[in-house]
Amino acid sequence: MARSQKQKLKLLYLMRFLLQSSDEQHPVGIAQMVEELDARGIAAERKSLYADLEALREFGLDIVQARGKTVGYYIGTRDFELPELKLLVDSVQSSKFITQKKTLALIRKIESLASVHDAAALQRQVYVRNRVKSMNESVYYNVDEISSAITADRKIRFRYFEYTVAKERRYRHDGAWYELSPWALMWDDENYYMLAFDTSTAQIRHYRVDKMAQISACECFRDGRETFAQLDMSAYSKTVFGMFAGRPETVRLRFTNRLAGAVIDRFGRDVMLIREDEEHFSVSIEAVVSPQFYAWVFGFGDEAEILSGEGVRRGMADMAARVLEKYAEK
Repeated sequence: MARSQKQKLKLLYLMRFLLQSSDEQHPVGIAQMVEELDARGIAAERKSLYADLEALREFGLDIVQARGKTVGYYIGTRDFELPELKLLVDSVQSSKFITQKKTLALIRKIESLASVHDAAALQRQVYVRNRVKSMNESVYYNVDEISSAITADRKIRFRYFEYTVAKERRYRHDGAWYELSPWALMWDDENYYMLAFDTSTAQIRHYRVDKMAQISACECFRDGRETFAQLDMSAYSKTVFGMFAGRPETVRLRFTNRLAGAVIDRFGRDVMLIREDEEHFSVSIEAVVSPQFYAWVFGFGDEAEILSGEGVRRGMADMAARVLEKYAEK
């Protein structure tokens, strides 16, 4: 590219240099700007750079002049501040559904939103290698396929698998295709789930996105619009445990007082806690009763008890008896 042509890129190179190389602790001087532009084959005089900096300010870049021991310029307010970028990095690296390879790629992109100095601080936060991550490399694109189908109001088809003890994929229903109407994507217990309407059973189903394969949109429009229109997603997420399917029930439980925080964390601040005595309180909640629900209650040991409905209480007793039998002395 001719030198005169490069001059047209002067402001763009200067803006990128400021974004990448400067922050409040690391202002860059006019001499450094001249050196950077010269390395790009762009001539720059000190006087012209002052005018360029003012033009970038008018464009909306928050260029601050540092005064004190070090005189120079730096980017003040950015689209993302360092604490926000740290939050994004933490979220990506703790997400089980994102593979290790994609995690590292996303973090590198997040780092590009900060100066090189702050990017080094972000890199020191990365502890990905030994975390449990999805083995499905295509999950990142599965989310995009599902979102596109929802936007286009189309059904999708896919195959669904589980892992064997040999860590190999085994497709459910002998590899048959699932054809469903996707309506929402939901985050639960560090996994991504698709909520879809199954026309054959007229029910809402949940599917782990990282266990879906060969997703494609169909030509036919979605079913289940009325069912999902009546669904309060916020309330629904509180009733489903581990995204296990089951029958919805009104359940009354009793807890020791020290578990109030755990109950509020699960069901929200609007849940009504009724004092039973000096040491216990009770709650009535809507729950999809499943083995995962029983496991949640069981995790509190003798500090939690299902009071009603009767079938739910009996189901808990049956599950506890089966577990006890496994540990009974022969």
